[in-house]
Amino acid sequence: MPALAIKICGITTSDTLDAAIRAGADYVGFNFFPPSPRHLQLTDAAALAARAEGRITRVGVFVDPSDDLLRDAIGAGRLDAVQLHRVTAARRAATMQQFRLPVWAVVEVSKPGDLAARGHLEAADRVIYDAKTPKNAALPGGMGLVFDWSLLSGLSHPWPWGLAGGLTPDNVAEAARLTGAPLVDTSSGVESAPGVKDVDKIAAFCKAATL
Repeated sequence: MPALAIKICGITTSDTLDAAIRAGADYVGFNFFPPSPRHLQLTDAAALAARAEGRITRVGVFVDPSDDLLRDAIGAGRLDAVQLHRVTAARRAATMQQFRLPVWAVVEVSKPGDLAARGHLEAADRVIYDAKTPKNAALPGGMGLVFDWSLLSGLSHPWPWGLAGGLTPDNVAEAARLTGAPLVDTSSGVESAPGVKDVDKIAAFCKAATL
């Protein structure tokens, strides 16, 4: 069975970047959504990207971004892939064509119907299943919410995929076992406060995910 891949999302400092690499994470997420407490300025992204070069794969996280933001962030963050929240399949396809990078789609899940119509995901290199946030929430993710993992039971996966939504050092092993997820993605689950990553929690998450 292939090793479980790990993404630590919302990295904002060199210490936590180093912690993710040291703990064996495969991906780090750089957040370019201004309302998020994990939002990175382009200059900070550039510094982190230089530090990460050749050590870990960098994924840019965006919510319905403009082409200008994508272009600037891809350049500053030396991004290897982009994760797009709340965009259409046409928008993902256009992003693939314009920027020649892998595009990750996010499916927000709270009920079976959220998984029923997934045909629009053909324009995606990877799919991330995440917990759906409340309608009036300021953020589309990173709020520590967990969805019912049994909704993924028996689901076919034509695409590479991953599991997100409230994953922590305490529940990641069970989540991976129950869903068979090939990749697990955490953000708030390894924080001591919103937007503040904890190096010990990063290490604990990676250790738990690989046991």
